[in-house]
Amino acid sequence: MEREGGGVTVAGRTAVPWDLRAETRRGRVPALLAALTAGLLVGHGLVPNTPGRLGSLLEVFLPWLGLVTVPLFGLALLRRSALALLALLLPAAAWTHLFGGLLLPGAESGPRDLVVVQHNVSDENPDPAGTARALAGAGPDLIALQELVPAALPVYGRTLAADYPYHAVRGTVGLWSKHPLSGARTLDIRPREITEPWSRGLRTVVHTPYGEIAAYVAHLPSVRLGASGLASSRRDESAGLLGRALAAERQDTVVLLGDLNGTVEDRGLDPLTSRLDVAHRGFALSFPAALPLARIDQVMARSARVDHIRTLPATGSDHLPVAARITLR
Repeated sequence: MEREGGGVTVAGRTAVPWDLRAETRRGRVPALLAALTAGLLVGHGLVPNTPGRLGSLLEVFLPWLGLVTVPLFGLALLRRSALALLALLLPAAAWTHLFGGLLLPGAESGPRDLVVVQHNVSDENPDPAGTARALAGAGPDLIALQELVPAALPVYGRTLAADYPYHAVRGTVGLWSKHPLSGARTLDIRPREITEPWSRGLRTVVHTPYGEIAAYVAHLPSVRLGASGLASSRRDESAGLLGRALAAERQDTVVLLGDLNGTVEDRGLDPLTSRLDVAHRGFALSFPAALPLARIDQVMARSARVDHIRTLPATGSDHLPVAARITLR
């Protein structure tokens, strides 16, 4: 074997020269983009939230960042770059670490399980009776509702009364239960900027066959996406107030059901996710109902495990209902 004219001669034949620098140039751009994607997935908490709460905005759509690998894979094949293909293992591993577990099937139900349903029913829902029947059809122990308007509230009450004889309503949020309730009270989570009447939180005790649990139902303020970024200051302030209430809760077992207007990755919900367990299985993208992009309807728990969360069929709301199975300890 000898070199000949810049190539390599093997058994009298000249092989095509392999240029490491050319190979690196071909795959440099997709490899760098793959590394950047992996960095954003793993280090999303390091992305600053100012200006425009960019960090929170990234975290709302964080699972979708994995789709970036699809065009990068095509580009790597087009450039015939082994370097780029190897680099794609980085975002694939990062996404699997963060979200792969959500794709696994939930554990089998056990004797200490509660099934709960969470739904923002919409204040413009044209069919509250049909919505109530659909939610009850899932057979949950608890049904938490938001955006209950005075005209529709009696309809929900009548439709759910037979299977859910116990209920508590405060402002525009309510809880219907198969098990007795006690000590229902309004939860003050109103941001300072809101001066008009505003009641979107309640706390009550549910007397289950397995013991008492404190149930919280909440509807945090909406966020808005505009030219200046994500407007979430009211939501974040309300989440902080709710987090303080949870920290002061004396009951060991707590369940939070609500339209929190944020995903569990969103740092704006840290006052809640730092104190409560979130779903371990299931994506359950709930909003918007016509094309679900994110789960902003949440079920969380303390001293209990949220084993699996899923969406239910669409109702007359712009949200999809979510159902979760909670295992009590």
